[in-house]
Amino acid sequence: MFWFPFRTTYRISHGRVSLAMSTTAQRLQRRQEADHAYELQKRAGLIGATKYTGIGAAVVTAVHFAWPGFRRQTLAFKAFLVSGFTIFGLVTWADHALLSHESDKREADSQLRISARREIARKGMIPTETAIAKWKAERNSPSQQGERPR
Repeated sequence: MFWFPFRTTYRISHGRVSLAMSTTAQRLQRRQEADHAYELQKRAGLIGATKYTGIGAAVVTAVHFAWPGFRRQTLAFKAFLVSGFTIFGLVTWADHALLSHESDKREADSQLRISARREIARKGMIPTETAIAKWKAERNSPSQQGERPR
């Protein structure tokens, strides 16, 4: 068995191993989806970091004026506390944005697969993975969307 340093899937048929690679269009689409998810995560992280920096600064300022023991602490320690708030906001908001994006995407893909299985079954065929992939390709083809093929 050969080892390839990139992601591939192996299909064993009749004792032979054939390499099933995705097409360039599929790889490009996955890359665009990953870039979109990264942009969503980056934007949400910036919003969360900004909000929690303000919250952290307000808390540190309030405690500075309310508690004499805290007033004697160094500025570096107070900045460290504010940066902790900032990092917390960045991580939690970015993670929440990515998880909700993945959940929405998973739900949309699930609904698409359900409708594909239903439509393929109506034609009297068995909804295998190959049949579902063909159905998706037919559905996303330019001729189905009213455009001319290029």
